[in-house]
Amino acid sequence: MRKLHQKLKRWAAGVLDIPQDVILDLPRITMIGPLQMYVENHQGVLLFNHNELKLLLSNKGQLLVRGEKLVIRQILPEEVLLEGYIRQVQYLDPGH
Repeated sequence: MRKLHQKLKRWAAGVLDIPQDVILDLPRITMIGPLQMYVENHQGVLLFNHNELKLLLSNKGQLLVRGEKLVIRQILPEEVLLEGYIRQVQYLDPGH
């Protein structure tokens, strides 16, 4: 049933010309080279230090960012702006 629900959401996004991140509650990630990252649609910070940031995502996954000299420049309820040298961005899906 869940897969049918996801397919219907994707179909609606295509027909109504609505971005999939809005319909499917997915994160939107914007990067400026390896120096800056802006993440929208997260549900909170799980871990942060100068080498790693782990965010909880609304679809029950996690986003792991690794790098050097990482600094959170701005944090809002569903948005975070990260700066530093970003080396790796990984989506952690608990279902797989």
